[in-house]
Amino acid sequence: MAHRTLIRNATVVLPGETARTSVLLEDERIAAVDAPATVRADETVDAAGLHLLPGVIDAHVHFRDPGLTHKEDLASGSRACAAGGVTSFLDMPNTVPQTATVDAWAAKRAIAARKCVVDYGFYIGATRDNLAELRKACRRPDIASRTPGIKVFLGSSTGNMLLDDPERLEAVFAEATLPIAVHCEDEATVRANRARLEGRTETLARPQGTGAAPQARRGLSVSDHSRIRDRTAAVRATEHAMDLARRHGRRLHVLHLSTEEEAALMAEEAAPPEDACPLITSEACPHHLFLDTSDYDRLGTLAQMNPSLKTAEDRAALWQALKDGTIPMVATDHAPHTLNEKRVPYPESPSGVPAVEVALPLMLNQVDRGRCTLQEVVRWMCDGPARVWGMAGKGRIAEGHNADLALVDMSLEREVRNENQFAKCGWSPWHGERLTGWPVRTWVGGRTVFAEGKVDPEPRAREIAFNRAEAM
Repeated sequence: MAHRTLIRNATVVLPGETARTSVLLEDERIAAVDAPATVRADETVDAAGLHLLPGVIDAHVHFRDPGLTHKEDLASGSRACAAGGVTSFLDMPNTVPQTATVDAWAAKRAIAARKCVVDYGFYIGATRDNLAELRKACRRPDIASRTPGIKVFLGSSTGNMLLDDPERLEAVFAEATLPIAVHCEDEATVRANRARLEGRTETLARPQGTGAAPQARRGLSVSDHSRIRDRTAAVRATEHAMDLARRHGRRLHVLHLSTEEEAALMAEEAAPPEDACPLITSEACPHHLFLDTSDYDRLGTLAQMNPSLKTAEDRAALWQALKDGTIPMVATDHAPHTLNEKRVPYPESPSGVPAVEVALPLMLNQVDRGRCTLQEVVRWMCDGPARVWGMAGKGRIAEGHNADLALVDMSLEREVRNENQFAKCGWSPWHGERLTGWPVRTWVGGRTVFAEGKVDPEPRAREIAFNRAEAM
């Protein structure tokens, strides 16, 4: 017998409008919007004074499972999602072993079925020698409909999946029929920058009674990270990926934009002919929207990520690109490491920051400050990812859609605390910041997975299906 939940008197963010109404859930679907108060329900939730949003879709996470589970795993990562109002995630392939074969991809899906409390999907990674596996994934409908696409690292990052060989990279774009998501940093530029900075010297004060002052090598500091992985590295790689996509007619998604120049490049793709799908899309991440190079002094290696932080002017450009529709979505690039790992002196410290459970509160706080609207946040974090990746039935509150929802209190003020994080790494670069606007209840497939500060740990989530015809 169907289970029905009535969410009464909420301020509901619907496509194109916000209205105070009631929403009826029936099993895994939204049965009715503007449901009458007298409708029969097994459970009634009084949501007066609260806002009901579609569940957030985080299309870029690193949950480290399998092989690196001391940092995070699919259980802890999905619980962090639930606490943050995130009802679906897409996980990257740089694990141990790498998700670079069909068998490894299937094994990760099996782990997720045992652990996840929110819905999930997994990219397949491109490497120097797995073109046959990518062909298999593209040609088998049972695989192609269950993965968002192929992840390509043009710059080295956690997991050593760099693919910068020109012929092999060209072959991936020539043969892949699945969407390609690219980490854009030009490896040659990164290496040249590092060699130059490692070889620099600085003049020491002349000791009394000696001749010419000696020269001393100056060690790298974490602020050099943005000089090594500089804007030129990001822009060159993005231009290269866009050229490959255009020449081969391939669907491309550029991950974690960090520069004003990249946003300008995306503007060329943001307005395709009416009813046409853009060939190239992109995303912005919370760390590039809220942090910049000035934060190294405060956060040290906790602010180290790839691509690196850029300037305050770049931050402003990314915000503007979101506002004008050039960038259609926000994703976290949640990439946790333990505090002990992050506190290793630079450059041995790893890159990456956790963000999945504070991303929505960070954005809601901007609504409170008047920087954006709640409709815009829903567009960037819910509807946008669903459209970019072709997730049928997700991203909107509409009859027949998945009952994936986040109930938020827009007036709730709370401090981000390391000790309160559901993520296994147990820290946040926003520790100590007070944010206004927090999720208080999360539903996935009509089932409450987070309420009253607690996550239901029972793994009953579903694998996401992808419908390319419904992509942007």
